[in-house]
Amino acid sequence: MQYGYHIEATNSNTVISTLDNLRSLNMIICKTKSEVREALQVIRDNGERIGAVPTMGALHNGHLSLVEKVKSLGGHAVASIFVNPLQFGPHEDFSDYPRTLDSDLALLKAQGCDVVFTPAGREFVSADFSTKISVAGVGEGHCANSRPQFFDGVATIVTKLLNVFSPDFAVFGEKDYQQLMVITQLVRDLDLDIEIIGAPTVRESDGLAMSSRNEYLSPKERSQAAKLFETLNLVAEKIAQGRVAWADIQKWAIARLETAGFANVDYINYVDAMSLEPILSPDQPGRLLAAAWMGKTRLIDNIPIARRIS
Repeated sequence: MQYGYHIEATNSNTVISTLDNLRSLNMIICKTKSEVREALQVIRDNGERIGAVPTMGALHNGHLSLVEKVKSLGGHAVASIFVNPLQFGPHEDFSDYPRTLDSDLALLKAQGCDVVFTPAGREFVSADFSTKISVAGVGEGHCANSRPQFFDGVATIVTKLLNVFSPDFAVFGEKDYQQLMVITQLVRDLDLDIEIIGAPTVRESDGLAMSSRNEYLSPKERSQAAKLFETLNLVAEKIAQGRVAWADIQKWAIARLETAGFANVDYINYVDAMSLEPILSPDQPGRLLAAAWMGKTRLIDNIPIARRIS
């Protein structure tokens, strides 16, 4: 398998017997579960750590920072590129979701990724696939209100990927904070011997959280989109001051976003950072979560909230 820029890959006739052999392949691209398991077993047999980075492709610097995090922790990075059909609703953008495999592979190679798993849809989700993993609590409310299938689809496919990879740890971005909490919960509940690590949100120069869907934005929408992050920071200041009731702050924030050009605000919620339940005490570590539509593009973001100033 060649992709035009001299990335060598394993195939069913390749035997990777030693770690030196694996390293000589530069970056291994695997299309089947058996191929990726073979490559990762060589690393495992050598006593070295494996860090997983599941993605849906259309990579940007946010994704690449997750690979960088794996490398900084001394792990061999295995990334997946798989547009997960289970997390899309019937009227969502599965067919239109950007698919940029060649450029994604080039970016991963440049970032020092060791192994990439790019399964075909039927290789990973067969026609008769009928299992669903559902995480209650943190998987409810917020994004689940408007995308009820989303977290079940994420939990199911991420569990399959972790089962195939058997990594020592996996890194997920904090930009998708509810997703991070869902995966953390399922790994805990299912006794998977995998550490889940959250990595900070990577932002554009104006504060907009990097996302594969940002390319859907028109130039005008793109100039307005950073108001979401700006508003969250202003809300955080109001919370810290402790002078205004949360319901009033929430109403103010929604009005500000609508004035800034957001067509609809799904939610702005102030929650406990672990349970994602509404904050009951200002002494709890909190998280401010938001989702809003800029044109036809749904943007999400979140920021941590420190203890309120007394």
